[in-house]
Formats: sequence, C-alpha cells, structure tokens
Amino acid sequence: MFQFLRKKNATPAPQSIYEQLGGEAAVRAMAERFYDVMETNPKAKDLLALHPQPLTMIRQKFFEFLSGWFGGPPLFEEQYGHPRLRARHMPFRIDIRMRDQWLLCMYQVLDEQVSDPLLKMQLRQRFTQLAHHMINTD
Repeated sequence: MFQFLRKKNATPAPQSIYEQLGGEAAVRAMAERFYDVMETNPKAKDLLALHPQPLTMIRQKFFEFLSGWFGGPPLFEEQYGHPRLRARHMPFRIDIRMRDQWLLCMYQVLDEQVSDPLLKMQLRQRFTQLAHHMINTD
C-alpha cells in the first residue's frame, strides 16, 4: 500500500527533448526545414555543395539521427550503428566557415520552430557544441 502511495506522488520523469519538441512529426519537420534553408539561403551555398544530390536520403538520415539524439527512437543506430559523426564526416573538409554555415541554417530552424525560449537556448548550445566538434581542418 505504501509503495502505491509513493508511486502516485513520485515526481514524473522529465520529458526528453524529442517529447518536448512534439515527437516524430516535429523532429521530422526540423530535419526537412534544415535542408530547405540550406537549399535556399545563398549564405549556405558552400555547405550545400558538400551534400550529395538529391537530398532525399540525407534528409531521412538527419531525421533518424535527430530522433535518437533528442531522446526519441534510436532510428539511426538501429539502421547504421553508432553515429560516429566526426568519423563519418572526415572525408569532407569542415572548417569554421562550414560550421558557421551549418549553424546559420540550424539556428534559423530553431528560431522558426521552437517556441520555448529555454529549450531553444539548450538546443542552440547542443548544436553549437556538435558543429564545433565536427571541424576537421584549419
């Protein structure tokens, strides 16, 4: 009986970022919008040039990565194994300019799609750290 009372009054587990964003539909929308911005913003033309065309497959992979990275279903890992992002991106020349173009696109997506200011700030920090980690050349 006492266990039941404790469980009832227990603090609920915090929602994952995936849940806070709105689940699959919201995360997919972020991935899609990211590549829409990359394709249409002239300031991201060099970044776009690094990506194989058409972007259909990379859009799906990015959604799958974000799903797991945000605490949702680990779709990328189930299909491709551990993301090993830095190793997977080693064949591409990623410098500060590429990082900044990537962040330009991602920040626009966050500004458009994430209304909670605290969550937006946390995501900006996470994406900034991730993008900086990807730099592999001076």
